[in-house]
Amino acid sequence: MTLLDTKAGRLWRIFGTGLVFVLFGLGALVLSLTQFPVLRLFSTNADTARPRIQHAMQRTFRLYVEMMRWLGLLTYEIDGLDRLNVPGRLVVANHPTLIDVVFLVSFMRQVDCIVKQGLWRNPFLRWPVLWASYIANSSGEALIEDCARSLGRGHSLLVFPEGTRSIPGQPLRMHRGAAHIALAAQADILPVKIFCTEPMLTKGYPWHRVPQRRPHFRIVVGAPLPPSAYIREGEAAAVAARRLTRFFQEYFADTVIVTAACVDEPHIRAAA
Repeated sequence: MTLLDTKAGRLWRIFGTGLVFVLFGLGALVLSLTQFPVLRLFSTNADTARPRIQHAMQRTFRLYVEMMRWLGLLTYEIDGLDRLNVPGRLVVANHPTLIDVVFLVSFMRQVDCIVKQGLWRNPFLRWPVLWASYIANSSGEALIEDCARSLGRGHSLLVFPEGTRSIPGQPLRMHRGAAHIALAAQADILPVKIFCTEPMLTKGYPWHRVPQRRPHFRIVVGAPLPPSAYIREGEAAAVAARRLTRFFQEYFADTVIVTAACVDEPHIRAAA
C-alpha cells in the first residue's frame, strides 16, 4: 500500500479530482477564447483548420492526463499505441469512466468525435467543436451518414457503442449504431479495451466519491478488423449489424469493473 492509498491519500485524491475539474473547465473557456480562434484565423480553410485544432485538443488532453498522474489520482499504461494513429479507422471502445475520451484523444493526434448536440448551443464551445469537424450526436440515418462521410475522407472516428458510461458490476449494453457506421463506411474497426481497476468517475458515482485505492487504467488497442468479415451475401444490413454488435458485446465483456464495493453500493443498484 502506498501513501496515496491511505485515508490521508484518499482525501488528497478528492481534493485533486475537484482541482482537475475546475482547471478543465477554466482551460476549456480560455482556449475557446484564445488559442482555437487564433488557429482558425491563421488557417486558409476548414480543411487546414481541422488538423490544427484537433492537434491542439490532443496536446491539451494529454496535459490533463499527465496532471492526473502527477497529482497521484491514477496510474495508466497503454498497449498498441502505434495502432491508434493510423488514419481512416473506426476506433470502437468501451466506456467505463467519464475520462475515457480524454485518455484516447490524448494519444491520437487527429480523430473525429461524436459530441452532444448541446455543445453547438454553447457560445464558448460551439466554434471549437465545429472547427475540429466533430460530429453532432443526432439520431438515426443522419448520424450514420455523417460518420461514414468522415471515415470516407480518411479521418479516424472515435465511437463508444454503449452510448453512455457502463455501470460497474452490470453487463455491458451495446447499441447497434457503431456497427451500422462500420458497415456503411466499410472502414477498418480498431477495438480498444479500457480496463479500470477501481470505480472512478463511473456512472452513478459523483466526482468526489473516489475509490479507496488509486485506480489503474490499462488501455489495450487490438488488431484492426475488416467489417466485411461480418457480412453474409444476400442478407440485410440490419442482420450484419446485429452480428457485429454481438461481437462487440463479447469482445468487451471482460472490461466490466467488478468489485465488492461497486456491487454492494445502493446508489449503483439504483442507477441500474
